[in-house]
Amino acid sequence: MTITIRVNGAEQSVDAPEDTPLLWVLRDWMGLKGTKFGCGIGQCGACTVHIDGSAQRSCITPVARVAGGEVSVTTIEGLAGEDSLHPVQEAWLEHNVPQCGYCQSGQIMSAAALLDQEANPDDERISEFMAGNLCRCGTYPRIHAAIRSVADGSAS
Repeated sequence: MTITIRVNGAEQSVDAPEDTPLLWVLRDWMGLKGTKFGCGIGQCGACTVHIDGSAQRSCITPVARVAGGEVSVTTIEGLAGEDSLHPVQEAWLEHNVPQCGYCQSGQIMSAAALLDQEANPDDERISEFMAGNLCRCGTYPRIHAAIRSVADGSAS
């Protein structure tokens, strides 16, 4: 079945069964490898993308949910501007957040969605919102500090 989806601002058509998880369409059909497979059940957050600005787990989202081009999907590849990183990405670098890096695209996408919803969340809200994103390396304090710096306006 040919499905049209809007990814990172551009409409694309793929031949995929409508129950295929969005994650696999992004990675295997479109070649967007930034979104990672972690658990396959929506529990770890590695596969987080934005669907109409909301952080969603692509491993449990059937591609049919975003079909038709009316819904906008943003992946880590589409988060930054053409000539600059997203403020969350810049903060990630400033705070040396990545260690192994595997969870980072999902962490960044969740953090960006939070900050789009709430410009200055308190520490409790940051922790609550990010709780669904797991980091095997335990860089949670640096993740929190990076988000806090964007919220406080102290990130460059």
